[in-house]
Amino acid sequence: MKKEIFKLRPTNDFIELVKLLKLMNVAQSGGQAKLMVEDGLVKVNGLQEFRKGNKLRVGDIVELAEVQITIQKE
Repeated sequence: MKKEIFKLRPTNDFIELVKLLKLMNVAQSGGQAKLMVEDGLVKVNGLQEFRKGNKLRVGDIVELAEVQITIQKE
């Protein structure tokens, strides 16, 4: 599994799940990211996630296919 880190800016407390998928190039577009979540392909902290606007915070781990993204503070 490919492990990646997303660093939140010091001024941000969270990032929305679909925005993260798009920024990390896991999804090619916001629409594709929404479909991935709706289809149950994404896990957050080990649990299947269906909320597209889920707010990810420092310490959260997102898993999708062969990618694992950990949220950290910059």
